Amino acid sequence: MFGNLRLLGLAAVAAGVLVGWSGIGTAGAQSACADLGGTVAPDQICHVHTAGSSYTLDISFPVDYPDQRALTDYLTQERDQLVSYAAQNPPRRSLPYELDITGTTYRSGTPVAGTQSLVFEVYYDTGGAHPVTGYEAFNYDLSKGAPITFDSLFKPGTKPLEVLDPTVQRKLEKRWEGEGGRAPVNDLGVKVYQNFAITDDAVIFFIGQGQWLAEVAGPQKVSVPELASLLA
Repeated sequence: MFGNLRLLGLAAVAAGVLVGWSGIGTAGAQSACADLGGTVAPDQICHVHTAGSSYTLDISFPVDYPDQRALTDYLTQERDQLVSYAAQNPPRRSLPYELDITGTTYRSGTPVAGTQSLVFEVYYDTGGAHPVTGYEAFNYDLSKGAPITFDSLFKPGTKPLEVLDPTVQRKLEKRWEGEGGRAPVNDLGVKVYQNFAITDDAVIFFIGQGQWLAEVAGPQKVSVPELASLLA
């Protein structure tokens, strides 16, 4: 949530919302679900619920992501910042602040030599004009036992933006036509592509509300199979 605000540049930032970060930890740590005081359902989805007089927080995510430390760092940071923000800025309305974080798994390759991605859809309502949805994604190379970042996703010496920008621009353009205007160009550079998931067919990029198209267009998910020759 608050980490996404750093990129979105929303009005809530100007109002003093704290921005966060997602740390990279080491695999094999105690489960993030246990660290957050959650419960694991029979379908192996962790559920965490926290509430106070001025906020509610609900988190759900599959428990099998390899790098549990990274999840704990990110989710704990988001929870703590919501609690802190709510304490310092009481809601100006009867409804409490709301933060919902929902994780979805994506995979490529085999369970031993492939990749695993966990993408959090982050819905937050901190009293602005309307709620906002963003993303936070984690990717892991199962064969190397290491996180995958945007930089390590591609072969050295390649220029992924030369493929990404026109491809994503074209796909967003088709979605924006219904709103009566042309989609703007990407003015955030690689920052807009930091949240992605890897599948056997494509790299899927998750673009938070207001990061590329206007906020009214909502969050965007763009599948880009055209990157296959550039991937490391």
